Amino acid sequence: MRILWLNTNLLLPLDKGGKLRTWHLMRHLAKRHEITCISFADPAPPHAHIAGMSEVCSKLVTIPRRESTKEGLRFYAAVARHVLNPLPYAVAQYRSRRYRRAVRRALAAGSFDRIVCDFLVPAVNMPNRLPCPSALFTHNVEAEIWRRHAETERRPMRKRLYRTQWKRMLRFEGRTMARFDRVLAVSEVDRDTLQRLYGNELAAPVSVIPTGVDTQYFVPQPVDPSGARRIVFTGSMDWLPNADGVEYFCREILPLIRRDEPDATFTIAGRSPTPAVRRLAQDRGVEVTGRVEDIRPYLAKSAVYVVPLRIGGGTRLKIFEAMSAGRAVVSTSIGAEGLPTENGRHLLIADDPQAFAHAVVRLLRDATTREAIERAARALVTGRYDWAAAAMHLEQALVETRMAAPRGRTSSVPLPSVNRVKSL
Repeated sequence: MRILWLNTNLLLPLDKGGKLRTWHLMRHLAKRHEITCISFADPAPPHAHIAGMSEVCSKLVTIPRRESTKEGLRFYAAVARHVLNPLPYAVAQYRSRRYRRAVRRALAAGSFDRIVCDFLVPAVNMPNRLPCPSALFTHNVEAEIWRRHAETERRPMRKRLYRTQWKRMLRFEGRTMARFDRVLAVSEVDRDTLQRLYGNELAAPVSVIPTGVDTQYFVPQPVDPSGARRIVFTGSMDWLPNADGVEYFCREILPLIRRDEPDATFTIAGRSPTPAVRRLAQDRGVEVTGRVEDIRPYLAKSAVYVVPLRIGGGTRLKIFEAMSAGRAVVSTSIGAEGLPTENGRHLLIADDPQAFAHAVVRLLRDATTREAIERAARALVTGRYDWAAAAMHLEQALVETRMAAPRGRTSSVPLPSVNRVKSL
């Protein structure tokens, strides 16, 4: 197939969960299909990042764009400028004439068999009429993230802001779903949520593309002796659910852990920490690294991996990476949402500060329990969740995608037989 793939950001560097998921899936698809990628990118991206994209696509078109801040006065001022815009802020800031022109030119010049809109946002720049079947790859249920922001926010003005954005996202997400011939979800939980929220608008079939992990890259390492009381979290720290999670952990959970384990330390490793996250490093025993080239050393220097998320959607690649690397995980239910894990066997689930702190202390002290969880978790991901298998699910979903009958559009060339998918 000839596939037009629409991204929000250049995939390299691989410093976000969504980027990692897309990279690994596209890398496998590119072995058998021709992919043209259109993406926003920094105005002066490193040459190595542009060149490296050749591993996942045969042609790359970039639209210059600078990332905006996600905290502080500048962030809220930017949101305020969109107060009368019916689009949610997270979508409106990506509306681009240059991106729309690039999409129209690509469609006019190429005879594509499929269009993949990666995440919800690029859909704002797609033409109303498409010449071939299209699929929306939803890494999250975006409206649910904003709903959870509104639920957890205590400050009245911000709570009102989040509620407004939630309602706008709910409308935009539902209307956008109706434009596509297939929707791709990353878990059964997300699939069910989409069908519950948008059942009347969601005429297209929803396919689940499972989460994978590179089990050859993330391999178990013995805990560094200096990390026997170290707790770690990894993730993009400019994603608001991650920032909220580590602030919540430091404010309400870590003090409870230190009542029993005074020497416990906490490392936050990930790109672009917000000012509030950077301030957490002022507390004793809290380290905020910023962007790191390789998270594996931080996993090796820790005894317990935590996912204290109160907001989020989709699935957390970070949990599978920690499991593959042989680290015991303590997570909230939202943090582990959509993953096929069993509480008490593959990880520990705790949803209030006292229970979360107790679970972490238990793993710090009880090596037998911790090692049993580590072995079971590693066996789960190595046995069932390789990226090649996930890519096979994606390829089959794209092969089976057909244009909705009322739209009266037809694909331009014959498609490969579904049976061929099995050889990926």
